[in-house]
Amino acid sequence: MKTLITGGTVVNATGTAQADVLIDGDTIAAVLAPGSTLLGFDLAGNVDEVVDASGKYVIPGGIDAHTHMQMPFGGTEASDTFETGTRAAAHGGTTSIIDFVVQYAGENILDQYKLWHEKAAGNCAIDYGFHQILSDVQDSSLTAMDELINEGVTSFKLFMAYKGVFLSDDGQIVKAMQRASDNGSLIMMHAENGSVIDLLVKQHLERGETTPYYHGVSRPWQAEEEATHRAIMLANLTGAPLYIVHVSAKQAVEQIAAARDNGQNVFAETCPQYLYLSLEDQLGASSPEWGDFEGAKWVCSTPLRSKHEGHQNHMWRGLRTNDLQVISTDHCPFCMKGQKDMGLGDFSKIPNGIGSVEHRMDLIYQGVVMGEISLPRWVELTSTTPARMFGVYGKKGVIQPGADGDVVIYDPNGHTSIGLEKTHHMNMDYSAWEGFEIDGHVDTVFSRGRKIVDENQYLGRKGDGAYFKRGLSQYLI
Repeated sequence: MKTLITGGTVVNATGTAQADVLIDGDTIAAVLAPGSTLLGFDLAGNVDEVVDASGKYVIPGGIDAHTHMQMPFGGTEASDTFETGTRAAAHGGTTSIIDFVVQYAGENILDQYKLWHEKAAGNCAIDYGFHQILSDVQDSSLTAMDELINEGVTSFKLFMAYKGVFLSDDGQIVKAMQRASDNGSLIMMHAENGSVIDLLVKQHLERGETTPYYHGVSRPWQAEEEATHRAIMLANLTGAPLYIVHVSAKQAVEQIAAARDNGQNVFAETCPQYLYLSLEDQLGASSPEWGDFEGAKWVCSTPLRSKHEGHQNHMWRGLRTNDLQVISTDHCPFCMKGQKDMGLGDFSKIPNGIGSVEHRMDLIYQGVVMGEISLPRWVELTSTTPARMFGVYGKKGVIQPGADGDVVIYDPNGHTSIGLEKTHHMNMDYSAWEGFEIDGHVDTVFSRGRKIVDENQYLGRKGDGAYFKRGLSQYLI
């Protein structure tokens, strides 16, 4: 199948240009000046399809580097399967995800890696890779890290919170970081002081403060800043590159910026929820159906921060200054009925997670409309840097010859209304983004040259997506 996309504005992280894009089979074959005859005088007549992208942007497919499909958590499981979650991602212009293989204490890491392949294989609408979660870091864990690098898993996530579930102590973290320093892999960190949080949660519940609002209050920014600083110091000690996930507190950003200014390989992502949503408006929300439990819809960790403390504006600033390099979603959806409502009367039992994989590209494009970031920066944050950070750049994250044919045609003059009965393909009974209006629209999505979404219609099929092995990070300084 040969497809020629004509008339559009190609947007890469390096800038914009009027250009035609030829996709031949799975890959981009050429990026040509409009009207170019380099490939013949009648190129349009010698392809299978010509797509007119006049007045629209032609961008590399989005890469969501932080998702949790079918993740077991808190006595339940994330409501999106690899099939439903990746199909929703495709609707929103995301053509690759990197999901987390989960290892709980006592589980064999390589067995878990095999299990995640079994979950994903033949089910994904788009391409996928894996990170590996490490909980109890044993000698066998270190050996598994080396083995997984050969499998294309080159990043390993540790937790400073969730005692008895994921928490690694500082000694275990150092052991993993030492191995990463040796083998070149990237350490990802959930940076919150779990001991402090556990104490505060207990105290709130003892006082009868049980609503979702107290989920946010019990996970204060100080717990995030302290853990971020500690992770940076341990990485400094060991020489390991460090990537802080889902940063929400401006004080944590300041710690990251200081480390980067000192030349340390420290990187970070934030998520759409930390740019737009807040402790007061979402976690403190009330509704006729759910009363003050309405806020459970937005319970995630790290939590939504107070709008009065300036965290949201600081996140946008960090994205402009490259103190934050990536926007992922931490997509981990749960339904209100039968899942989130497990925490009625006890906020600590609410499954943590928000569903956003479908809306990331749109929500961050709205930042372009608002003047928060530039058009090339939008592509850089949502596609190019994730590709470089996680070792797939060149094949993904860019419109250039030889790259995979992961291409999105985005209409800046279109409009997208987000909501349960509007734009919603995730397997959830509510939308965390209900009522958001986007001044742009995903028109057409190609995954490795196949048109899988066109004008809101899903044209792909189960199993279109393939596993991709990743190299070591291409973003280290």
